[in-house]
Amino acid sequence: MEVKTPREVAEATVTIGINKVKTTDSLGRLAVLSILAGAYIALGGILSVMVGFGFPEITAQNPALQRLLSGAMFPIGLILVVVLGAELFTGNNALLIPAFMQRRYSAWAVIKNWTLVYLGNFVGALAFTYIMVYCAGLTAPDPWHSAIIRVAEAKVSMPWMTVFIKAIGANWCVCLAVWLALSGRTMLEKMAGCWLPVMAFVALGYEHSIANMFFIPCGMMEGADVSIADFVVRNLVPATLGNIAGGALLVGCIHAGIHLGWRAPRA
Repeated sequence: MEVKTPREVAEATVTIGINKVKTTDSLGRLAVLSILAGAYIALGGILSVMVGFGFPEITAQNPALQRLLSGAMFPIGLILVVVLGAELFTGNNALLIPAFMQRRYSAWAVIKNWTLVYLGNFVGALAFTYIMVYCAGLTAPDPWHSAIIRVAEAKVSMPWMTVFIKAIGANWCVCLAVWLALSGRTMLEKMAGCWLPVMAFVALGYEHSIANMFFIPCGMMEGADVSIADFVVRNLVPATLGNIAGGALLVGCIHAGIHLGWRAPRA
């Protein structure tokens, strides 16, 4: 079966955006879907750590191999989000833009959805990290203990602008993955659409705000020299802003403008 055309995907995102805004009014449902998305991304995060850093003797001599292994594992999070219909902040950065450009709802509706979903993602990622990773002792032994501490400390040690730029790249890839998944009609097509761009952003070391809600808190729980202020100010804020720019502008805005027109239809 043929995949959808770029225009068909853009048209589909208009309907998706309208439905997501309607879901915002159902706070209970939105909360559950947002919490699940945060947990799914954290699941991808811990899988990428366990596999990517699980062969230190080999990857020490082949540093690209660690990135490749981590990248190959992480996309399970977005696959679960897309296939099961969870609410992910970074995906919504792009998905709500086409219908907004068509004047189907206000900027306030977009901001409200992004804010509530972001908070739900944070709750889900933190809960999964504490219960299913820290309490389960997954990162207690080495090499994973040392690895997650290094990851957390490295993420808050970069310059603010570096994190911002890397975050643009991360959500450009993630939202392109969502677009590719929407073009597919079968499970395998959707999985492939999610896997390739997300693998790329992880291997390239880009910054994803929701993923960092797992990586940095997990490192902090294991003893990383990172304060809450470091986490929020030095990473989460620039990563979030960069993700918005990468998803909303480079994917949602551009693809809607190209395929649906830059001018909204008259009411």
